[in-house]
Amino acid sequence: MKHPLLNVQHIRKIDHSNATEAKIIESFAYDDALCLTASEKHETAIRYWVHKPTVVLGIPDSRLPYLNEGIDYLEQHGYQVLVRNSGGLAVVLDEGVLNVSLIFPDAKEYDIHDGYEAMVDFIKWIFSDEGRPIQAYEIEESYCPGTYDLSIGGKKFAGISQRRVKNGSAVQIYLDVEGQGEERANLLKNFYDIALKGEETKFNYPNIDPYVMASLEQLFQKSMTVQQVIDRIEDKIVQQKISIDERPFSNQEIKWFENRLELMHQRNKRIHH
Repeated sequence: MKHPLLNVQHIRKIDHSNATEAKIIESFAYDDALCLTASEKHETAIRYWVHKPTVVLGIPDSRLPYLNEGIDYLEQHGYQVLVRNSGGLAVVLDEGVLNVSLIFPDAKEYDIHDGYEAMVDFIKWIFSDEGRPIQAYEIEESYCPGTYDLSIGGKKFAGISQRRVKNGSAVQIYLDVEGQGEERANLLKNFYDIALKGEETKFNYPNIDPYVMASLEQLFQKSMTVQQVIDRIEDKIVQQKISIDERPFSNQEIKWFENRLELMHQRNKRIHH
């Protein structure tokens, strides 16, 4: 936990890790609402979220030439499809993928790299006792490639995005915990093949090699569940003597959440034919 942003005495915790209850479109609205709270109350928060099979598209994906055919393919394979409001490209979520959001206050006082680096330090700290070095650099042939991809031995298991609202910043990571990383990658490889059909586009979409991606179970060579990772995070926070506040959303936060949810619905009306 080297990064100064992680140097806190208290953390607010919101647990949305029950995939049967969670709605993906709400997840991004929750983080926006927590950013507004961070702006006002200067508090740091952590939120866990897990979803049923979903492909979350980035804004550039919504401009693919044959997007509707790509979406049809994903829906035929049992995935719902959503366009998110933070950076990056398509990612696969399912019950074996844990998403963690760290919400930081005072976003205007540090640059965007600080948010990413804080998340990298946080994940390295959580898994430090596994004895496998975690590296942060772009895995070009992964899905949603970015400077802060997390990998072990050249295989990516996590990607990070960030969204700033007012003076709060939500740094969101997906952790591929259970199952087969290459199967998720294969799904998106096929999606891009169908949605692009080899056409030249201004934007460079990833040329995915499924074998550069793996789950933590595969990388640590032991069975691991999303719940075990959550428990590990909690244990680490407690060891650090950081107090955890589990208060529910206030009326003000519910209002912010509802406003943000409406914006997400508007953005997503455009992609569904």
